[in-house]
Amino acid sequence: MGGAEAQEASGLARFEGGGVTDGMFGKSTLELELSQGVPWRIFTLDEPKRLVVDFREVDWQGADGAALDQSERVASLRVGGFRPGWSRLVADLNAPVAVDEAGLRLDPETGKAVLTVSLSGADEAAFAANAGLPRDPNWDLPEPSAVRAAPPPAGAPLVIVLDPGHGGIDPGAQRGGVNEADLVLQFAHELSDVLARTGRYDIFLTRDADVFVSLEARVAMAHDLRADLFVSLHADAIEQGVAHGASVYTLSEDASDAASAALAERHDRDDILAGLDLSGSDDRVAQVLMQIARLDNTPRSVSLAEHLVGGIKNAVGHVHKRPLRQAGFSVLKAADVPSVLLELGFLSTAQDLKNLQDPIWRAGMAAGVRDGIEAWAVEDEALSRLRLK
Repeated sequence: MGGAEAQEASGLARFEGGGVTDGMFGKSTLELELSQGVPWRIFTLDEPKRLVVDFREVDWQGADGAALDQSERVASLRVGGFRPGWSRLVADLNAPVAVDEAGLRLDPETGKAVLTVSLSGADEAAFAANAGLPRDPNWDLPEPSAVRAAPPPAGAPLVIVLDPGHGGIDPGAQRGGVNEADLVLQFAHELSDVLARTGRYDIFLTRDADVFVSLEARVAMAHDLRADLFVSLHADAIEQGVAHGASVYTLSEDASDAASAALAERHDRDDILAGLDLSGSDDRVAQVLMQIARLDNTPRSVSLAEHLVGGIKNAVGHVHKRPLRQAGFSVLKAADVPSVLLELGFLSTAQDLKNLQDPIWRAGMAAGVRDGIEAWAVEDEALSRLRLK
């Protein structure tokens, strides 16, 4: 069997049980019980080693990646949405594997289905030779992006791209049954409404549901829309110490502190965790778009961050003790768009978690962000005539 196999069925399935286990003679088995058959495919990726199974589409409600993983070959396992209409399972591998057999068996009486994948050990060379994203026009559809084809006329509303972080197979930080992806999407919708009511902005979201969007696609959307500013929204968690309050990040190759560097590294692993094949990429985000470091958007982004901190502090009365920070977030590397990353708070801090779940607090935060954007827009317009054209 080659690096990828696929089987077509139809419909929407619910996950009903299963997992990956080790058996005799060095074999391992991934078995998933589904309420009905759906189209699926399986492939492996290298650097790092992963096994990926795509579905159209599985409802993973009730599935626990840690509980599904009962194999020594698998370091960790994740399931969730990948794109609208798509689901994905990603297993991080401790060692190279070969996919010996893969098939979906349908029960003609109940309509239920069982996907069974048989795995065995493989050497490094064989694994590398078979690894890679299979190219199939029926599966590899381009990610949608709304394109503003022409420059806006004078006096047109500013275009703001709000970027709710994480989503789908990547839930972000999690605490007490709450995940970052859901919280920031909810806030993005509320902030969008607050901004829209001013009548001065056109607002777009990089995702409008619980789906995964790659870092590059988020940046590309801001570029394609000719966005006037880009605000990425997050609510992280820290494993050690206590952090409280909002902070705003701008892009820098040199992080302002070790915690910021670690945070950027975690965020930039999203694409790998979601099972994207980054091998052989020229890394357009990291290489070409790094021009922001020498373009006039750097001071514009810093100014935006300063105004956001001021607006938030006035609205909710508190920000992080060091609210202005810098780090190498890939999602901030749109060379032609002033960009910031707003950490709304920390799920690892009880008060912040309570705030993020409080609609009254979120309304105040949204008002603070609106006020910061409006103050920045006035200043930026006044300074625009001084910039090189």
